[in-house]
Amino acid sequence: MTDDTTTGRPLGDATRVVQAGRRPEWTQGIVNTPVWRASTILYDSIADLRANARPDTHHRLYYGRRGTPTQWSLADALTALEPGAEATFLYPSGVAAMAAALLSVLSPGDELLLVDSAYDPTRGQAMQLLKRFGITTRFYDPLIGAGIEALIGPATKAIFLESPGSLTFEVQDVPAIVVVAKAHGLTTLLDNTWATPLFFPAIEKGIDLTILAATKYVVGHSDAMLGSVTAAPGHYARLRDTSYQLGQVASPDDSWLGSRGLRTMAVRLAQHQRSALEIAHWLAERPEVAQVLHPALPSCPGHDTWARDFKGSSGLFSFALNGGGETARAALIDALDLFGIGYSWGGFESLAIPADPARIRTAAPRDYAGPMVRLQIGLEDPADLIADLERGLAAFRAKL
Repeated sequence: MTDDTTTGRPLGDATRVVQAGRRPEWTQGIVNTPVWRASTILYDSIADLRANARPDTHHRLYYGRRGTPTQWSLADALTALEPGAEATFLYPSGVAAMAAALLSVLSPGDELLLVDSAYDPTRGQAMQLLKRFGITTRFYDPLIGAGIEALIGPATKAIFLESPGSLTFEVQDVPAIVVVAKAHGLTTLLDNTWATPLFFPAIEKGIDLTILAATKYVVGHSDAMLGSVTAAPGHYARLRDTSYQLGQVASPDDSWLGSRGLRTMAVRLAQHQRSALEIAHWLAERPEVAQVLHPALPSCPGHDTWARDFKGSSGLFSFALNGGGETARAALIDALDLFGIGYSWGGFESLAIPADPARIRTAAPRDYAGPMVRLQIGLEDPADLIADLERGLAAFRAKL
């Protein structure tokens, strides 16, 4: 469901995350699509079996690996959140989604342009998995914008974007890069996990394949691994076929958890945004902090682009300390009580980890006054989180 059936006007984001993907034939009168667990699907006859053996089994029971209404419901909902999209494929993790998307558009001898601020596992896939298949990768400055045209060569086939970038949160000029890519017949892929389609409708902006680590804001409860790729028209068939050949399938139980989480994503993102902004502004005034890397703050590279293109900001950002070293940073994080120490983000709980972009950046290294900390701001009272950070900063000062 994408439009109001009585007025024809587009539905609001909060309405779509509640209504999308809930077809009556799948819910059968139940509010939530039930968990359909299946491997074998039984047929009434050989003729029926053969009639179902088609390349495209989307929304048709065929074999458990091709999905059931539980997976279709979430995939349909994610497609509905991307105006103009054709369809969505689900994966058992965000990293699995990235691998399938890349392999669906690249072949031996091709070149990939990959943003230098990409998620570390994305870099790992480029430098290991893709390299094994004879695919080369060139890294580019996330702030390059339309200047990316100078990097395009005869072997270039795709551009991978992540905006804002991991750890350092530079905001890319996605529309400018899309214009260049289309002029050269290149496929664009975007890791849109930070913003989700609610804050950055990627397909509408011209992206061909938009990727989510749905483990984060879609699931929202830190209890399931899930990924998705939503395709613009003309890009889904190859993505689907590659994913089938790789044997990719998201479990029905995890897909159900994704659908459950999706229904509250709009209200959770609103709270993540409010709390993160309050804390980011507070940190920006602290003498222990040299720079806050939050896209909604002018101190973040690409802030003007964020203000132009994005509908909001989520709960993940970094800050650079004003001096100090590893010992002082560790003292800060270890002193925190309400912030857990652990990977991932997008759940209801707050997290803090050390961020060390210098160890992986190659095309556009950045210098900071001191070590960096990445924060995931959860759904706790921001005043309590600020008090916790106050304790952490006191521990940091004691180690200087």
